[in-house]
Amino acid sequence: MAMRRIGQILVDMGYLSDEQLELLIDEQKQQPGQLFGRVAMDMGLVSEEQVAQALGEQMGLKVVTVSDLTIDKDVLAMVTEPMAQMYRIVPTEFEGDTLTVAMCDPQNLAVQDELRTFLGYNIRVAVTTASSMNAALERYYGENTESVESLVGDLENDAELARAAAEVSSDGPIDLTSVEALADSAPVRKLLNMVLLLAIKDHASDLHFEPFEDEFRIRIKADGVLYEMVPPPRHLAFAITTRIKVMAELDIAERRMPQDGRIELTVGGHPVDLRVSVLPTMFGESVVMRVLDRSVVSLDLNKVGMNEETMIGFRNAIKRPNGIVLVTGPTGSGKTTTLYSALNELNSVEDKLITTEEPVEYDMDGIVQVPIDASIGNTFAQCLRAILRQDPDKILVGEIRDLETAEIAVQASLTGHLVFSTLHTNDAPSTITRLKDMGVPTFLITATIEAILAQRLVRRVCKNCREEYHPTQEVLDDLEITAEEMKGHKFYRGSGCEVCNNTGYKGRVGLFELMIMNNDLRDMIMENCQTEELRKAAEKHGMVTLRTAGMQAALEGTTTPEEVIRETIMEA
Repeated sequence: MAMRRIGQILVDMGYLSDEQLELLIDEQKQQPGQLFGRVAMDMGLVSEEQVAQALGEQMGLKVVTVSDLTIDKDVLAMVTEPMAQMYRIVPTEFEGDTLTVAMCDPQNLAVQDELRTFLGYNIRVAVTTASSMNAALERYYGENTESVESLVGDLENDAELARAAAEVSSDGPIDLTSVEALADSAPVRKLLNMVLLLAIKDHASDLHFEPFEDEFRIRIKADGVLYEMVPPPRHLAFAITTRIKVMAELDIAERRMPQDGRIELTVGGHPVDLRVSVLPTMFGESVVMRVLDRSVVSLDLNKVGMNEETMIGFRNAIKRPNGIVLVTGPTGSGKTTTLYSALNELNSVEDKLITTEEPVEYDMDGIVQVPIDASIGNTFAQCLRAILRQDPDKILVGEIRDLETAEIAVQASLTGHLVFSTLHTNDAPSTITRLKDMGVPTFLITATIEAILAQRLVRRVCKNCREEYHPTQEVLDDLEITAEEMKGHKFYRGSGCEVCNNTGYKGRVGLFELMIMNNDLRDMIMENCQTEELRKAAEKHGMVTLRTAGMQAALEGTTTPEEVIRETIMEA
């Protein structure tokens, strides 16, 4: 039976007239994706209480004024403050194995699924208004909220949990039922949920769970730097890693072999992908989770941070009909984001774009994306051969790792395709040496490479606590800046505040070094010149080095000299 439309329910309940309904339907068509109730409230035709009543009627749910309820402390404790704030929910009652939560958008079934995954209970929904939800969150979670520190303190004092952990952590055969029960226990779930949600909220890129002989360390990587959290009790290491493996659908009985998996979440209404890597160590399993939050990454070439001159050169390179465009840099330097942004700009009906990646990080409409799986023989080279039979115009190869992949990429570019790919090199000129070391013939390198973009990410000075300062003489010496050259220039740093977690930095910005190939550079490569000679020639033709780009960013107050020194190498 089809569900009644919310507009008709509002009419049946006497909150709207038929004429107003027609008007609202026309208005909603002008606002694609906007909910009918929101449009009606924005136009002042109904109140949020009336929309909540209609939603309850439509979905057969109870309507509550959650801010007025008296909720048991034990029920409130089932949902941590980060989870309540992020999902905009308040638990109201717990019966049997079912937790009732009040929420404003009961239509969002994905959130209900996530809550089942996180909390381990059946979820029943009650409808409330946005203003009532805001008041309830302030009332129940505004002050004296639970923190990771308080949660870890409670876990350390939990004797029953310690005893259960000791039983399943011992060497020898393990009882899988006991292991699953421990991993599924409320304290373990609660701690892991809080850590995950805090990491996502802080836009962290990675989560590290590391067992050592006497401690179990949790570290979060945000803006390219690792920060340590309050370590949980050592005896819970096995339970926490097992809980992660359960969520990633990995084999919890296997503790001697590395495993890889993924956890797909929808947090705060947007998808978050967690790539899980489990590695056996001397003292247990080390787990690293890569956080791929699509709402954080903007796939817009104008927002990656290139200056105008570099942007013009890169745009000209990616619009060529054939050839190879390479983006280089270490892991986590934003190479994939830059290439996706370029593909996003080139994505049109006239051209067929195909990517082959390990793994596919971001779904993009209009682009055929192929995941690599080396375990079944589906390698970059194998996949690239098949892609060429699919009549593509532009191809993205996730990474050129070996001679076979490089040769096929070269052949693809020679037969009229534009090929994008990545390499791990220190800067743009040294990429040529890397390709030669792989075994790619010099004449093919000069015939196909059109541009090489090297990049780094440096931390951005926090705008909230930015202050002027004078770098130490040691820093100035490292940057080879004299006191005379410092005159008239100012440097800035963050003093540390709540916004940046007292680090002085918030977010990151890219540094770019673009080497556009021309006849002079090609002649030098054919003559097997040294990397240093090639770099100097490229600079003469307008290439701005990573160190110079970093210095420009520091002088503009975007980053600090210390960050530039940390992320870039001094040119000889």
